Amino acid sequence: MDKTPSFSSQEGKPIRCKAAICRKAGEALVIEEIQVYPPQAYEVRIKILCTTLCHTDLAFSKYDSGPLAKFPRILGHEAVGVVESIGDHVDGFKQGDVVLPVFHPHCEECRDCKSSKGNWCSRFAEDLVSNTRRYGMASRFEDSMGEDIHHFFFVSSFSEYTVVDIAHLVKISPEIPVDRAVLLSCGVSTGIGAAWKTADIEEGSTIAVFGLGAVGLAVGEGARLRGAAQIIGIDINPDKFALGKKFGFTDFINPTLCGHKKISEVIKEIASGGVDYSFECVGKTSLLSEAFISTRTVRLFRIMQFRINFNISTVV
Repeated sequence: MDKTPSFSSQEGKPIRCKAAICRKAGEALVIEEIQVYPPQAYEVRIKILCTTLCHTDLAFSKYDSGPLAKFPRILGHEAVGVVESIGDHVDGFKQGDVVLPVFHPHCEECRDCKSSKGNWCSRFAEDLVSNTRRYGMASRFEDSMGEDIHHFFFVSSFSEYTVVDIAHLVKISPEIPVDRAVLLSCGVSTGIGAAWKTADIEEGSTIAVFGLGAVGLAVGEGARLRGAAQIIGIDINPDKFALGKKFGFTDFINPTLCGHKKISEVIKEIASGGVDYSFECVGKTSLLSEAFISTRTVRLFRIMQFRINFNISTVV
């Protein structure tokens, strides 16, 4: 795939291209010709090289009420693209760069972006409903009837071209295969980051992962890279277990075969009293309690102690 096409004739002009549009909640996406306008200040227009489907895209395609239900809309937030043109005040990116658009912003200037304790950008992250990061509801997409099309998570990768704010872009090596790099936009970074950065897993730790989808497998990989001694995968689909072994999983539990035992009970039997860290990667509230009580008693005590101290300090 050519990652460095010539864009000079299109720079500064609207581009006509194809996009998959979600017209109404719950309806199938339709391929239409749209117009993508040039980037404004702090924005970059990119040609999408590869994009994937995330469960979040499916969820938002079905929302029929509330501030997050906006139609027509171009979904998609996991992608790899190449910079076609840049707006004013864009530093660090140039035409031809291979980039990874990410839905979570990073302004690089606020206190939280500079902190090693987290990555919740206090300047931008609270806004989830605007079309463009710095221009509110102004859209860079227009359909054949001249009507605006809503953006999604400031990425909208289900289009041949899209416009993204530099706070949502990361430059990557063009040597990375795009069909693999694309997963870094959401699922892989979420999972590996949970194990490596958030939990900060120590060498020799024991881990339980509920759900072996993209995020769950990435948690396992992150735990493996940090030197975890035992990584237990829990999933109702046994076909995922063979793949799990490639990501460092050492043990597997199929909840449908646990009989009358709770999943947490089986985990505690396998992990000699419970795991050091437990990750719920399915998104079901019913599993949160099982994941919680699957950890060792000393871990539960530390969590409860933290919550008590936090509540007391808040009151004081």
